[in-house]
Amino acid sequence: MYRRTELFIDGGWVTPGTDAAIEIVSPHSEQVIGHSPAAAPADVDRAVAAARTAFDHGPWPRLTPAERIEAVGRLAAVYKERRGDMAELISAEIGAPIAFAKRVQAQLPMMAMAAFTKVAGEYPWDELRPGLYGTDIRVARQPVGVVAAVVPWNMPQFLISGKVVPALLAGCTVVLKPAPESALDALLFAEIVAAAELPPGVVNVVPGDRSTGAHLVAHPGVDKVSFTGSTAAGRQVAMACAEGLRQVTLELGGKSAAIVLADADPAATAKAIRMASLANSGQVCNALSRVLVPVSRTNEFVDAMEAELAELTVGDPSDPATDLGPLVARRQQERVRGYIEDGQQQGARLVVGGAELPDGVDRGWYVRPTLFADADNTMRIAREEIFGPVLTVIDYRDEDQAVAIANDSDYGLAGAVFTEDSARGLAIAGRVRAGSFGVNEGYIMDPLAPYGGMKASGFGREFGREGLDGYLVSQSISGA
Repeated sequence: MYRRTELFIDGGWVTPGTDAAIEIVSPHSEQVIGHSPAAAPADVDRAVAAARTAFDHGPWPRLTPAERIEAVGRLAAVYKERRGDMAELISAEIGAPIAFAKRVQAQLPMMAMAAFTKVAGEYPWDELRPGLYGTDIRVARQPVGVVAAVVPWNMPQFLISGKVVPALLAGCTVVLKPAPESALDALLFAEIVAAAELPPGVVNVVPGDRSTGAHLVAHPGVDKVSFTGSTAAGRQVAMACAEGLRQVTLELGGKSAAIVLADADPAATAKAIRMASLANSGQVCNALSRVLVPVSRTNEFVDAMEAELAELTVGDPSDPATDLGPLVARRQQERVRGYIEDGQQQGARLVVGGAELPDGVDRGWYVRPTLFADADNTMRIAREEIFGPVLTVIDYRDEDQAVAIANDSDYGLAGAVFTEDSARGLAIAGRVRAGSFGVNEGYIMDPLAPYGGMKASGFGREFGREGLDGYLVSQSISGA
């Protein structure tokens, strides 16, 4: 049983202002496996005040970039020592297969820290530009201020590192609000922050529900909000930030398309799509959940994807042989089952999977990996983000129609094209309205590349130099 009773505020562990607790329930056993404190509004106020004081009067924003890079290096070193503990905790909390948790969930944050320190080391913190009137203009980058970082449960530590680390390198201070489902790993991250000896108030961690997040996002002491979550919640965050004229970065939902050209190899393509679509049981925002195939070869590609899904092992996330674990919560299981039933009712052909529990599973929030064919882009399974292990195959006549279908979406987060002709693939990539795109590799998220969406998938960018830009403001100084 994991049990936490304190919040991390102003560099120390403090008693919450309420006895309310968050129950952490195993998605596999459906049993309570831990408890986390739930931050009350007064706790959020205390955390923002600590971050405000640390920014306005503390040493952190006034350190040199090299000194902040060194401090983040300490953070990365401590994280490396605890990454095994982190992987096991994330697997227990959200049901991620332990092999995936070790290889991806706990490893990607270290890669993100390394990438951001590289970016920061090469960043033009202070530069001279020739001015129009014959004198140079000095452009200095300054931290934006106090950052509210709100992260979901699906890739918790990677998303935390993608917000907290660039904010720290920029000289900002942070109040982190994790999702209730993954509160424990965020508090473990707070332990790592404490061990790295960052100054008090620079990072504060306040787990809680939506009301906690809403109070934080609307707080007048916050200068910027970085939010990852659903499009519906993102709209509310954007309105709150507009009201307070606060900067905001939104990384929201997706319904990404994989465009499979007629010259692609069915087996290799199916394998790549499976890896890019069903990781974490399909609970990733950039999953390639729409698969567009040429009508002349539809059966070949559908058969290849059916074979890939049939090889997946679904079951206990603590078993190293498991490929797909359960979904994070009963509500998510019911949601995904509803989409599967709706797809059948609307006339899509169920190739494999379905709403029933997988074979050999008698409890837990599991859903069979599911493949639909003979679908069209007007169906709900093709238009709405399911956030589960469900793939929808749509056929097309020619490349123009494939691009049109890919772009006929409210979302624009990611996408991919599969072809033997790389130049052809690059040409298609330039026609699809998506923030990130892969050619013959699904979509591999590189922490040195900017990541973010278009349309209802949000705005702003995380990772890469652009991810650091988002936590800085430019000051022009003339006559110096």
